[in-house]
Amino acid sequence: MATDVDKQSIIDSYAGTLAVLDRAAARGRALAGSIDRIHLVGCGGPNRGMLGVEYWVEHASRALEIRRYFPAEYITQDPKRLDERTLVVLGSKSGTTPETVQAAELVRDRKCTVISITERAESALAKAAPESFLMGEHSGGASLFMLLQALAGGMMSAKDKWELFDPLMSSLHALPRVLADVSADSDRRGAEDARLLKDDRILYHVAAGPMFASAYVWGVCVLMEMQWMHSVPLEAAEFFHGPFEIVDENTPLVLYKGEDPSRPLMDRVERFCKRYTERLFIYDSKDYAMPGVDPRIRGIVAPHVVQSALRRISEHLAVWHNHPLSTRRYMWKTEY
Repeated sequence: MATDVDKQSIIDSYAGTLAVLDRAAARGRALAGSIDRIHLVGCGGPNRGMLGVEYWVEHASRALEIRRYFPAEYITQDPKRLDERTLVVLGSKSGTTPETVQAAELVRDRKCTVISITERAESALAKAAPESFLMGEHSGGASLFMLLQALAGGMMSAKDKWELFDPLMSSLHALPRVLADVSADSDRRGAEDARLLKDDRILYHVAAGPMFASAYVWGVCVLMEMQWMHSVPLEAAEFFHGPFEIVDENTPLVLYKGEDPSRPLMDRVERFCKRYTERLFIYDSKDYAMPGVDPRIRGIVAPHVVQSALRRISEHLAVWHNHPLSTRRYMWKTEY
């Protein structure tokens, strides 16, 4: 039940992030005059946290070009537009992800500006990058996103005169408490949804825009990696170009709805799915109170709010499956 959620522990996990949040924003403002292009480089969860930042920069900025890469692809592609007006941001929670460290080493001696976001100064990534923002040990799940969004927000404030910079910063400072409250308040629903999903080995996730970050993180980085489920994230914009053919009355689907310009794409998916399946799990950010988050910023932080709710299903599934979330078959155990 909700009493099992340690809200203070969740809030405390963001202490290191909040301590450097304003500095990240100030660094973005300082870089605005010399940077026109941003490359975001990360694997897994960090890469998907970067997806949301990429979305909002593309939506709001006329002055910045932004692209997101997986480190292994970045290394093999070796983009040639790494000039003095390019900012490369590399993210890894542990700072030990081999491909991300290798990507940092690739760009370290180029003319571009290089910044890493990770937990500890002694990590390989922090050592490989000329400059780092440190989230602190055991940082919260939204920490990397928060620092990157503050950095990008600072750049847009100075470069585009982005009017939402101040609301963004106050909202990011309020976000850890929101995430703790949502986690606790979602436990009862999480327990029931886990009961309904406990015998399924296949689960589909549909999302659009920045919410796809949550569909991927929960579907792949949690359920695939930590529960060994066949868990497939699908883009709403592509849903009616093939994937919808798998839907029947017994197909379990999780729909992720946010408060951003892509929401109409999910409205269409929802209308279809309600006609053809009885196993629909809808997680809508509009259902969650976000005290301290400016109404204009709700869409930016929505993926992480919904993700906090979904995490409760994972905790209960782990009990039903007798499969702790820490269990791995290959990761950190074999060569790959």
